[in-house]
Amino acid sequence: MNLSGWSWDPSLVYVVPAAVLYALGSRPKAGRPSVLQTAAFYTGLLSIVIAVDSPIDAYADELLWVHMLQHVILLTVAPPLILLGRPWPTMWRALPLHSRTVLARGVAKSQLAAPLRALAAPLAAWILFNGAIVFWHIPSAYDLTERNGAVHAAEHAMFFFFGLLFWARVIDTGPLRPRLTWPARIAYIVGAMTVGWVLAIVFVVAPEPIYQHYADLRTRPGGISALTDQQLAGGMMWVGGSIAYTIALLIGLYQWVAPEPPPRAPVRDAVGFPGSPNGPTPAPNGSPIPALPLPEAAQAR
Repeated sequence: MNLSGWSWDPSLVYVVPAAVLYALGSRPKAGRPSVLQTAAFYTGLLSIVIAVDSPIDAYADELLWVHMLQHVILLTVAPPLILLGRPWPTMWRALPLHSRTVLARGVAKSQLAAPLRALAAPLAAWILFNGAIVFWHIPSAYDLTERNGAVHAAEHAMFFFFGLLFWARVIDTGPLRPRLTWPARIAYIVGAMTVGWVLAIVFVVAPEPIYQHYADLRTRPGGISALTDQQLAGGMMWVGGSIAYTIALLIGLYQWVAPEPPPRAPVRDAVGFPGSPNGPTPAPNGSPIPALPLPEAAQAR
């Protein structure tokens, strides 16, 4: 690869269609995403391009810590940003009504409906997300991605799509709304962050290079050794990979301990009882309030 240029990565095939559908679905005024949601969505897509179709991808072949930066973006930056943009209802509106109806019925009646719902369950999403992280950092699997471009693209796609499944259990966005209470969501986040920390510690304390691909390089940018590069990669996973988890954790803790807003006081009528637009105002015992007698002067009129 050209270290000074950009190169096409097969995993980008879903970026352009997503951008087009989101733009088309944002045209109707009803339900249009806010400016912040739109910015979050397109920033998430841009982060994918930066990760896999920029000089970062080229330097990742020579520096392990840059490769870890690439993984951090695909796992913990792009997915939550895209989900904050409310992509599903917005992109769904871009399709013609007839197509939406046919597609929805087809998915509902498909034999894949139940397995897809099972994969989107919190525990399954957590296992897929963290299982992919652990699997692709096994030395034999990792070195395979460096030798085979198709496998490398498949790794990137798994990181991103399993990342969407994982973060959809943390971030409130339709239709895959979280089915976890705030305490459960906090445990969900902490568990995933711990997996990344364990891998980071392995990188930092390993006495020799773990991956043969980087150990075999005679030189690398900056003139650093393979072991130093590996320790920097551990730091990238530990610090850089913890940023999104930490933000989500702080928000979760705040939502968990925040007091519930007080109930709104009912609107009261002139007599002092709650008003009702659909009939006579009830008295405290549930019976209608009798009409108040008018003064004699008023009756004479």
